[in-house]
Amino acid sequence: MSKRDDIKKILIIGSGPIVIGQAAEFDYAGTQACLALKEEGYEVVLCNSNPATIMTDTIIADKVYMEPLTLEYVAKIIRHERPDAIIPGIGGQTGLNLAMQLEKKGILKECRVKLLGTSSASIERAEDREMFKELCESIGEPVIPSEITYSLEEAKEAAKRIGYPVVLRPAFTLGGTGGGFAYSEEELMEIGINAFNLSPVHQVLIEKSVKGYKEIEFEVMRDSNDHAITICGMENIDPVGVHTGDSCVVAPIMTLSKEDEKMLNDSAIKLIKELKIEGGCNVQFALNPHTSEYYLIEVNPRVSRSSALASKASGYPIARVTAKIAVGMALEDIQIANTNAAFEPKLDYVIAKLPRFPFDKFASATNKLGTQMSYR
Repeated sequence: MSKRDDIKKILIIGSGPIVIGQAAEFDYAGTQACLALKEEGYEVVLCNSNPATIMTDTIIADKVYMEPLTLEYVAKIIRHERPDAIIPGIGGQTGLNLAMQLEKKGILKECRVKLLGTSSASIERAEDREMFKELCESIGEPVIPSEITYSLEEAKEAAKRIGYPVVLRPAFTLGGTGGGFAYSEEELMEIGINAFNLSPVHQVLIEKSVKGYKEIEFEVMRDSNDHAITICGMENIDPVGVHTGDSCVVAPIMTLSKEDEKMLNDSAIKLIKELKIEGGCNVQFALNPHTSEYYLIEVNPRVSRSSALASKASGYPIARVTAKIAVGMALEDIQIANTNAAFEPKLDYVIAKLPRFPFDKFASATNKLGTQMSYR
């Protein structure tokens, strides 16, 4: 498949200011994507409010807007620049949410801007907790017992039915923001107020706790021909209960049997194909440490923190390939060194990611790890 020739100018939305969960990892990915699109001859317009990023260097994009990443400002840029298309999954959760808002508010339709790569319907099925649960159940993939709630009262009733402890997972937030474990109704109320406020759709998943299970991730890639590959499997040394952004992570997977690893890998491929995601995708699993019982935790239908780790660990340029898939190219058409992007990397070495918590700089920060990335 050849690249699309009906588009000339593409808008990329960055991940915004440096906050925990969306800094260097997304700058790394966004820079790759911008350069990949320029390499194919497209004009790249970048909107990112962070001047500290490499992405906002003038050589990375043809035009750079350092404006607030809000619906109002990005809509103004679109109306002024009139891009032909936008790629939603490069700027982390910030870029993804903003692209979805632009579509839902009719800005993209008004300005005739195409949404490239993964469709909005696929993004919504992966990001919306209820739709994701229904999808998994429809294809026979196990999900943790849970209920979708839209108010504190609904959350309390759901927790009673499921049984404590439970974990709260707000929809459409980054880095697990607003979530946490509740062992009682009092704790649920305390966490729930913040969780509902922070979810842009005021939706919180109340989920049975599987704290202590192994947390396994797969970085997978799919093109519009439905060709899907696994780029990297990663194992969190810390069990479920610690956000993967705070966990020590190793690649390749070290402690699983070949049968269990294949079982989870097959599930990840099955899921990315069912969701029809185009580009890179991160799939997270919880695996019972004593049996082969597993649950799907979530899917990130975008370039993520784990994508940056998998990319560096495997040498496979995930964001670059994702950008080229978004403009219509197949994995076989995309060159990586002396081969094409359809190969699956094999790691004959070990990569470890170890977080550093600078308590010397943030003396008042809590030293407790949980489902939210540490930033307080």
